[in-house]
Amino acid sequence: MRNKRGIHIHTAPKIGFWRRSLNARTAFLYLLPSIILFSVFVFYPMFRTIYLSFFLTNQHGDPALFVGLDNYKYLFESESFRQSTKATLLFVLFTVPAGIIIALFLALLANEKLKGIGFFRTVYSSTMGISVAASSVVWLFLFHPSIGMFNRFLGIFGLKDIQWLLDPEWALISVSISTIWLNLGFSFLIILGGLQNIDEHLYESSKIDGAGYFYRLRRITIPMLSPTLFFIITISMINAFQTFGQIDILTKGGPSESTNLIVYSIYKEAFINYQFGTASAQAVFLFITILIVTILQFKFGEKKVHYQ
Repeated sequence: MRNKRGIHIHTAPKIGFWRRSLNARTAFLYLLPSIILFSVFVFYPMFRTIYLSFFLTNQHGDPALFVGLDNYKYLFESESFRQSTKATLLFVLFTVPAGIIIALFLALLANEKLKGIGFFRTVYSSTMGISVAASSVVWLFLFHPSIGMFNRFLGIFGLKDIQWLLDPEWALISVSISTIWLNLGFSFLIILGGLQNIDEHLYESSKIDGAGYFYRLRRITIPMLSPTLFFIITISMINAFQTFGQIDILTKGGPSESTNLIVYSIYKEAFINYQFGTASAQAVFLFITILIVTILQFKFGEKKVHYQ
């Protein structure tokens, strides 16, 4: 474009710049509600927790004395925190593999084209509609040493009663059983969805070639289901590290701190002992642990995922 004196005027770059600027402002306006929510409920609490982990605090949670890394040093020297870490790792090992294997087994059964199978699909996924509090109260009665169903069942076979929630050797296992049951519906539903997305032509071709059920399961179903299994394993591990409700209702971290998982330890340290500095240090430690586990999961686990 030329002006009256014949000089070229480059307007296209300016138009492109203003258009990009307008698009950026429009995108920012759409993102603004999410940015505000994340800032208030995620970013600020996270940075505040990291900040408090370097201080001793008063009962109101306000910083009182800067102590640097002493809170972290205290944690790693604390026998109680080491017990919490051990209990958390054992809880993850108890709940994640067993929960996924059971959900996979039930999903394989529910994926069969049988009459009335929809009823069983509803039953298997029903735990999704039950809250942690309600289910924990039910399990509290089931584990009761005198009137609980489990001990009555043992009595039928002449076996000795078990103090499910009162014995340090059984308490963590008992909480793990209730957690597996509670999370089973979600895992089952996701895995069932993954099974139903597998191309039926793969199974038909394998049947023509004479492949048996277990061969198809090993060579077709599991590889095609690997993205779903990878997702479920990742989510289940994160949820297991963050378990709180069952512990609070069933055992309150006892007996002898055998079920004192890290999240419950954070709760006790902050809102019972009013030691917000050490509680924040535990929260940072838990965040780093989950982050490392998730990174390792993506680094090594995703290599075995087969995408169609």
